[in-house]
Amino acid sequence: MTIFSRYLMRNIFIGFAAAAGLLIPLFTTFNLINELDDVAPGGYRWTQALLVVVMTLPRSLVDLAPFIALLGGIVGLGQLSKSLELTAIRTAGFSISRIARVMFCAGLVMTLTLGAVDEWVAAPLQQRALQIKNVAMAKAESDSDAGNALWARSQDDFVTVQSLDNRNQPVGIEIFSWQPDLTLKSYIFAQSATIAGKGMWTLHNVTEKRWDKQQETVNNLPEMQWHSLFSGEDLKRLTLPAESFSARQLADYIVYLHKTGQPSLEYESALWQKAGRPILILAMILLAVPFTFSTPRAPGLGSRLALGVIVGLVTWIVYQIVLNLGILFSINAQLTTLVPPVLLLGLAVGLIYRFDRRLKY
Repeated sequence: MTIFSRYLMRNIFIGFAAAAGLLIPLFTTFNLINELDDVAPGGYRWTQALLVVVMTLPRSLVDLAPFIALLGGIVGLGQLSKSLELTAIRTAGFSISRIARVMFCAGLVMTLTLGAVDEWVAAPLQQRALQIKNVAMAKAESDSDAGNALWARSQDDFVTVQSLDNRNQPVGIEIFSWQPDLTLKSYIFAQSATIAGKGMWTLHNVTEKRWDKQQETVNNLPEMQWHSLFSGEDLKRLTLPAESFSARQLADYIVYLHKTGQPSLEYESALWQKAGRPILILAMILLAVPFTFSTPRAPGLGSRLALGVIVGLVTWIVYQIVLNLGILFSINAQLTTLVPPVLLLGLAVGLIYRFDRRLKY
């Protein structure tokens, strides 16, 4: 790597740091405001809300990475352009495509770093933060009407769990067993359960109904042993949103959903988003090159940054729309998560090639 390449890369990383220093505090403030809306007496406290926001900072960094890549690239190259150092570098023999290759290398370093942060820092901290919040809100019974938290299926047996208590034990368990002709064979309701070893649950305050030849029998039992359909799965983890999972957890849970015959598209989409995000980051970094060379006589950064914010925001909105439409209409997860970033990357490369040919000395 030449001295010019190292100098370019250093300024690009300075731009990344400046963009992160601007965006992270801004969005952290928004997150804190949202968390304070859930604060309740005797339950979720403001100190816990502040802790949750701090623990989700790595997740915010990962989610904002495409914005940081675009704005950081514009800032890094824009400062060089403003001081005419970029002109000097190009005079020394650096073409626009060569500058783009240096930025691509910087993007690779950024994506690899963020991938490690996402897998081993952001996911565990976000899951822990959500568990702290859920336990605190459960004490205030603020989510008692939130609906069922867990569902599972095994062949003709279905189970739903309303919520978990502050000891992460199931509450409000309903078990349905169906005949092959889709008639209900049995129904079990338990007010609570205690998780034992080897996938066994002890159901408490049980009401069991069975139907045989149109005859209904009802049994009320203080306790009942039941082999859980959630055996081998961490219930705390299963109540968390898909975006808080690491790639390994998503892959394991998708396998579990396939084995139990449950829909997995939401989790497949979350997994493939982790593959699509690096492509999106690289595309955004390369888009900073056309932003810089589209108006070579205008050294000001304000208009470029404003346009960069608009482009980044529109890109994020369109990508989220595509992802949600993919889940809504059960479209292939790889198609909806990878095609938009790849198309944007192709657009960035095409623009760089065009400007390289136009401005070649």
